Amino acid sequence: MTPERFAKLQHALARRQPDLTVLMDAVNKAHNFSAIIRTADAVGIQRLHAVSAGDTLRRHHMTADGTKHWVGVTLHRSTKAALAALRAEGWRLVAAHGGEKTRDYRDVDYTAKVALMVGAELVGLSDAAIAVADDHIAIPMHGLGASLNVAVAVGVILAEAERQRLAAGYYARPRLTPEERERTLFEWSYPDIAERCRQHGRPYPPLTADGRLASNPSIDVSTVTQRE
Repeated sequence: MTPERFAKLQHALARRQPDLTVLMDAVNKAHNFSAIIRTADAVGIQRLHAVSAGDTLRRHHMTADGTKHWVGVTLHRSTKAALAALRAEGWRLVAAHGGEKTRDYRDVDYTAKVALMVGAELVGLSDAAIAVADDHIAIPMHGLGASLNVAVAVGVILAEAERQRLAAGYYARPRLTPEERERTLFEWSYPDIAERCRQHGRPYPPLTADGRLASNPSIDVSTVTQRE
């Protein structure tokens, strides 16, 4: 772990947005799943939610490389379970869905604790998600197409969320708790050692100011690697 790499990780963590997320309601295509994760990381989302009744997304998430390491994904077995979990955490549910209640996506306040809900292509959001949504939004279409690809739509909407949050100063100061920031920083820096510590029920060892291990984590680290 170089000091420059460690500083880059700290810089990204200082701009994480813990009160902005996306619920992927049965978005099962791997390329859309990956694209949404990448966009989420770009705007500083800390954790996403996804509904996966089977094991398709679970397998993809466990084997995917790249940005998935930087963004946590909570997988739910049903839409009902996902909605209940988000409500319990106090999220405002915003459905990307066309209908009588729909308004322009730019008219929503994304500086609130917002969960953007999107559905799979063709079928869209489930009836359950539509029924409980606090807001219904759509992206105006000026051509002949009726809608955008789900990953593209998420990118457009999250860009507006980022614009509002930048104006409100949300990226100017750390917004994660110190505990979550330190935990995530270690997991980003030394993912394999973090996994070994969890398996052995041991706390993460402290890090020095330049990102080195301050002490031996008392586990076999000979076969684990740091993230460069």
